[in-house]
Amino acid sequence: MSERLSRLKEWLQEQTGQACELAPASSDASFRRYFRIELEQGSRIVMDAPPEQEDCRPFIHVAKLLQDAGLNTPEIVAENLSDGFLLLGDLGNTTYLDVLDASSVDHLYGDALRALIEMQVGVDIRSTGLPAYDENLLQAELNLFKDWYLEKHCDIKLNTEQQAIWQQTCEVLIASALVQPTVCVHRDYHSRNLMQVSAGRNPGILDFQDAVIGPVTYDLVSLLRDCYIRWPREQVEAWVADFYQQAAQSDIVDAEQVSEKQFLQWFDLMGVQRHLKAIGIFARLLHRDDKQNYVKDIPRTLSYVMDVCQRHSMLQDFYTLLLSLKLPDHVS
Repeated sequence: MSERLSRLKEWLQEQTGQACELAPASSDASFRRYFRIELEQGSRIVMDAPPEQEDCRPFIHVAKLLQDAGLNTPEIVAENLSDGFLLLGDLGNTTYLDVLDASSVDHLYGDALRALIEMQVGVDIRSTGLPAYDENLLQAELNLFKDWYLEKHCDIKLNTEQQAIWQQTCEVLIASALVQPTVCVHRDYHSRNLMQVSAGRNPGILDFQDAVIGPVTYDLVSLLRDCYIRWPREQVEAWVADFYQQAAQSDIVDAEQVSEKQFLQWFDLMGVQRHLKAIGIFARLLHRDDKQNYVKDIPRTLSYVMDVCQRHSMLQDFYTLLLSLKLPDHVS
């Protein structure tokens, strides 16, 4: 690793004309690392993405798509794809999560929802070359919950009857996702990846390299039912209703074909899919990658799942199953 850092410093000196001191900039759930360097013209962010584990090209591609749609993403100052180094503009170190509270949330989420509409309108899904959020990907993500959370983390192996309920639930969630209008999906649009910036349009948007073409409610539920901060259900549903109206006015959703009630159901079920995936990833980060900070967010994330499942008849069997498993992270 020290050899890699030496190569990174050499490359930075070639790009900037000066020796650079690397200061850790942020943590990441992937193999990427981020550093901040100070230059005469201001600070920059350095991405270190080992090519054998991470590919910088999707980051570069999606950054351009979002910038062309008018969104605020880091400027790509220089790139070294063979080594997996990027020199980026610096959006600062104040995440939404750092500043969200009851007095700031309407303003901050207002900016984030506006940016989300701009992304869904401004990115032409016919020409992006982004992969589809298809049945196989949705199922693979759901399997993370069963494989990493239930089996690895909780040591629970589903029996035949329980497995049938699980698969039926997956089919319901996947069908709901696939019937929705499709848009560019950031795929991790939440308070740790949105930055409050001092210069430029809010929010600054990070961690978009896994973008896909998929369901209209996915990024909305990532933001409003965030794994890292929770808001009252009535407040969340009011934001969803406002977004639905904006999406209808922007022709993202056909209001004659899709009612507000239907849109909210899509939102709810999309959240269950996302939160089951997130719980599985949090468990995998602990057991595979020895990253221990994420499991503390499982109870909040699981509570979203339980709350939605008990309110929708097509998920009642799954709700009963989850209760019967007596999951250690279930907080009643």
